[in-house]
Amino acid sequence: MIDQHFVSPNDIRAKFSLAMSAMYQQEVPLYGDLIELVAETNREVLSKDSALAHGLQITGEIGRLSMERHGAIRVGTAAELQTLRRLFAVMGMSPVGYYDLTAAGVPVHSTAFRAVHEADLQVSPFRIFTSLLRLELIENVALRELAQRLLDRRCIFTERALELIALHEIQGGLDAEQAQEFVAQALETFRWHRLATVSASEYQQLHNQHRLIADIVAFKGPHINHLTPRTLDIDRVQAAMPERGIPPKAVIEGPPTRHCPILLRQTSFKALEEQVLFIEPDGHQVVGHHTARFGEIEQRGVALTAKGRALYDRLLQAAQDALQVPATEDNAPRYYQLLAEHFQAFPDDYNALRVQQLAWFRYFPTECGLAAKETVEQHSTLEQLIALDYIRFQPLVYEDFLPVSAAGIFQSNLGGSHHAQYAASSSRAAFEQALGAGVIDELALYQQTQQRSLQACAQALGLHALEA
Repeated sequence: MIDQHFVSPNDIRAKFSLAMSAMYQQEVPLYGDLIELVAETNREVLSKDSALAHGLQITGEIGRLSMERHGAIRVGTAAELQTLRRLFAVMGMSPVGYYDLTAAGVPVHSTAFRAVHEADLQVSPFRIFTSLLRLELIENVALRELAQRLLDRRCIFTERALELIALHEIQGGLDAEQAQEFVAQALETFRWHRLATVSASEYQQLHNQHRLIADIVAFKGPHINHLTPRTLDIDRVQAAMPERGIPPKAVIEGPPTRHCPILLRQTSFKALEEQVLFIEPDGHQVVGHHTARFGEIEQRGVALTAKGRALYDRLLQAAQDALQVPATEDNAPRYYQLLAEHFQAFPDDYNALRVQQLAWFRYFPTECGLAAKETVEQHSTLEQLIALDYIRFQPLVYEDFLPVSAAGIFQSNLGGSHHAQYAASSSRAAFEQALGAGVIDELALYQQTQQRSLQACAQALGLHALEA
């Protein structure tokens, strides 16, 4: 139980999310334009789709739609990752899921820091996709040693942020004044720094190995590289972006357009080329450019079970195999056509997804069911109660990420066609060792949320238990 004089981690997370958004809009004005476009699109969709609006009202999603966003950062060392874990814990965020991006030529592996209980997510769904550089994948020994030296000599946290993290761990929370100071101090870790920590030639060496290595190693800290508002119609936003002077990436990542959205679809505007200053050995500064930061948009659908994920992975791979080459602006129409054709094998009806146990759902007692509570038989099944309209169901929103989509976003909006290939295998154990903790299985969280909703229905209807 949290001491009453301590600020709720949910509230600290919500304040941090707002502060991060305000900072990023100042640093990347185009992101503010993107937020306005998404807000307009969501209003239009809700005004025309009363069923969707009603469903979002039932689940409480409507209240968090405007604040639904995630960010992404990249760090270079285990020490940085472990301290971030402690920093995010202040905000009630835990590491969920393991993502290996090396298969897509990105030398990092990652987790997502987020709240894990649906009640906490309703207060603030903010999450941070956090990647750790895999230094061992830099084959050039001298370059790897340079990167290690650069990372070892920096500290990405303010002294006061570290003090407040420690204070939180000792006290078990932060009071209002401490929480406000924590948000301000923590924000400094994610701020953009125009001044690089390397010379122009060192930067070029790192960049030639992989542009994300340069992004991680060559600066004072892990500047937030994108924030992501949630839209209810990503196709409409993608089509409207050029009209607002926002250059979109070529292809929307993830599944095709569906009546019942699944998992995650995302797109972005192309990364900005930003002016930076390099420090030469003689101390003078040289003007250069760096490309890393962008604005992303996401459309979230229902979370899939392990069975559903297996089907999704198989169909997505089949579409990509049929295309034979990476999806680009030139072949995007063909890619979308192939996606639509292959995903015909994936049911596009919520009840079918539920009955076939392809997706997770939340269950709610209806007014009709509550009124009939005294007459409900103890041996009633979930299907019987749904047929009687005593219980209704709503899709459980997917709160996490797709490895292929994450890697695709990183690659496609940064420009260039060269993608390094890494032979290293996935290493969850190594990541967890660097993190200093295990990562939580996201599928277990969805199952727990679904089960809690069934227990709540059973209690409301006077039943001992209900099973899906």
